[in-house]
Amino acid sequence: MSGLTIALSKGRIFDETLPLLEAAGIIVTEDAETSRKLILPTSRSDMRVIIVRASDVPTYVRYGAADLGVAGRDVLAEQGAAGLYQPIDLQIARCRMVVAAAQDYDYESAVRRGARLRVATKYLQTAREHFAAKGVHVDLIKLYGSMELAPLVGLADAIVDLVSSGNTLRANNLRAVEDIMPVSARLIVNQAALKLKRALIQPLLDSFAHAVTPV
Repeated sequence: MSGLTIALSKGRIFDETLPLLEAAGIIVTEDAETSRKLILPTSRSDMRVIIVRASDVPTYVRYGAADLGVAGRDVLAEQGAAGLYQPIDLQIARCRMVVAAAQDYDYESAVRRGARLRVATKYLQTAREHFAAKGVHVDLIKLYGSMELAPLVGLADAIVDLVSSGNTLRANNLRAVEDIMPVSARLIVNQAALKLKRALIQPLLDSFAHAVTPV
């Protein structure tokens, strides 16, 4: 396709990217939540949106199946950003990645005495780097969802996960014991596309940069 393909994931990132696209004069003409299509047309014949899993957005952009995409810092940190240009922090889908444990678990004491911790997460690489930097020995357990359950049933001492309001942690009698990083969504661009399609991409970058709300 000679135009632009933009990779987005359903949910919060999609919803919060729409106003930025609209500010650039791009209207997605079908509802991602109700349409069964994975390729959505826009008000511009030279631009389309593809719907992929959040964790797959960098892959589609890296290999050129999409020219641009929107991906969370958590996904980029976990997968590595080689081959991707990250020109703009869009300041959307904001949350933080934390270490959390049960309210009655003395995490700080366990770390001080050098205990080996079992940590459940889907962010294995990020968690491994975090604990290695602190000199904490951990056994990582890969989970794909319902992280909060792991400490409650004895599967893990702690979890590494994203937290927004903290309500889910509190509802499950957990608390954040360490912050790992703030997370927001980034605009990512295929490096070859940036060179070959600069006339199409640069106005979009300028519009996004102008529309982003400063923190």
